[in-house]
Amino acid sequence: MTPKGKRPAPRPAAPQQPQECPKRIVPMHGARRVAPAAAHLTYRGGPLLTAVEVVTAFWGSAWSTAPNATTAERLNEFFKFIVASDYVKQLAEYNTPEQTIGPGKFVATAVVTDTEPGATVSDGTIQQMIEAQVAAGALPAATANTLYFTFLPPGVTVDAGGDQSCRVFCGYHDRSAGGLYYAVMPHPDCAGCLGGLAAFDAMTSVSSHELAEAITDPVPGQGWYDDANGENADICAWQNKPLGGYQVQLLWSNKAGACV
Repeated sequence: MTPKGKRPAPRPAAPQQPQECPKRIVPMHGARRVAPAAAHLTYRGGPLLTAVEVVTAFWGSAWSTAPNATTAERLNEFFKFIVASDYVKQLAEYNTPEQTIGPGKFVATAVVTDTEPGATVSDGTIQQMIEAQVAAGALPAATANTLYFTFLPPGVTVDAGGDQSCRVFCGYHDRSAGGLYYAVMPHPDCAGCLGGLAAFDAMTSVSSHELAEAITDPVPGQGWYDDANGENADICAWQNKPLGGYQVQLLWSNKAGACV
């Protein structure tokens, strides 16, 4: 009880917790509006992947059998092409005084069969799988530019913080608890993740989306970012163009003020 005539001492304000940038996703087709004219990415001081080194991990024994094995081979050929293409070169507009974005390279691939993802797999479990495979030498050790692309076989749902693939998202990228940069590619098992494309074309579109974002914003929200609209590929989601015989997604260009 407070003595008469005296006011209670004010309670100290609760310390504000730093706001974590939400994981950036490839939304379901039709979930994004036309790129806003006011979109503009600003640099937040974090790292960039200046010479991206792509490693693909195809998780599950299903990737060892037809037709999935052929799809995996085709995806590896896509990455060999895209990392050294004009698609990556256009990201040079997001250089900083200390970091210059240049061509990357495709480093390695593996089909992971010592564990299986199951019908539903969490983001945390995917992180643990990647880190375990790196520790075992099945995947190469990370450099400052390594990006691990993890592909899930047909019929597997990815759960990321309660959001599920083919319900909320079609792919995403992030940094693992152990500090590895990674992207997650659920199989496009629904119309919302096909976007009117053939399955392989949808996979290259989503992969290009996450590749560009991981290069320019590998720790979501700490590289090039727009608080209202997200990363460079979020702004242009599901707007595609042909490049080198593949379907890739358009990317936001601050310089052009448009998706290019």
